[in-house]
Amino acid sequence: MPERSRNPYYDGPVSDHFDGTRFFNPGGDPPRGLRDLLRWQFGGGRSRWPKSAPSPFPAARPEKRIDGKHLRVTMVGHATLLIQVAGLNILTDPVWSPRTSPFTFTGPRRVVPPGIEFDDLPPIDIVLVTHNHYDHLDLVTLKRLYDRHAPHIVTPLGNDTIIRRAIPDVKISDMDWGDRMSLWDNLLIDCEPCHHWSARGTRDRRMALWAAFVLTTPAGNIYHIGDTGFHDGINYRAAADRHGGFRLACLPIGAYEPRWFMKSQHQNAREAVDGMLACRSAHAVGHHFGTVQLTDEAIDAPVDMLKTALACRDIAPERFRALRAGEVFDVPEA
Repeated sequence: MPERSRNPYYDGPVSDHFDGTRFFNPGGDPPRGLRDLLRWQFGGGRSRWPKSAPSPFPAARPEKRIDGKHLRVTMVGHATLLIQVAGLNILTDPVWSPRTSPFTFTGPRRVVPPGIEFDDLPPIDIVLVTHNHYDHLDLVTLKRLYDRHAPHIVTPLGNDTIIRRAIPDVKISDMDWGDRMSLWDNLLIDCEPCHHWSARGTRDRRMALWAAFVLTTPAGNIYHIGDTGFHDGINYRAAADRHGGFRLACLPIGAYEPRWFMKSQHQNAREAVDGMLACRSAHAVGHHFGTVQLTDEAIDAPVDMLKTALACRDIAPERFRALRAGEVFDVPEA
């Protein structure tokens, strides 16, 4: 079936990463097509995950605010993190739904409950949505957050259209790569490139932008990536050059097998360690693992690979922590 030529989410000028209809990774690789998808899906080799994998940590009850030079990260699950810094509460790619799917009855189901009960969330000021895949953009959760907290949502181009259709009165800002936002006294948000793609269905591939974000705060710089391929470290090095390194990088470490299919879009833990070094981050948090099975690797494989990669690089394991649901990390000052 031919792809649609009209972009339903975004209408803007051609750029170095937008051809007038679709976004793309400059000098990078597009996502693989249907034939390769079927080859992967029917090729075998998928590890069996447990139906339930409770976290060793109890559900966290966050403080209302964290001020001064303190920086605290609490893992909710998958790519959902609560970042508390500079008196602000920031959620990344919030998902409290039981499935990361367009359907409530089928699709990847979480094997561990959220690490913060929804009713125990502190006041949420800002929500970062990195792209529109269902494990990152969950409209049901965003509606719940709007009803309870009315946060300001920040997202790359085109995703605002998807969210606004579901929540017409939402406070939302769209950003292109290279944009900067300064709506808060103690926070700057920069929209940065990452090597990924987007789709909500079969006919809207790459019609909304994907991005990473840099948060500049009095407590230090934070680099958050929801999903990315390593892409020879190009974007990591560029982010370090632009922002001078980071106190914390939040980096995906899972959903990477099989490599022939996933390599260009999902880095593995070894590449995430290389990324931490390339972006000159003092500490890192690993996410995007151990919550819903999206790919072939075993549930504990990303954490095992991370431990090995850190040891091979002679990096102290406390510098790069793969957080489990409910785990709280008070990030040391750089």
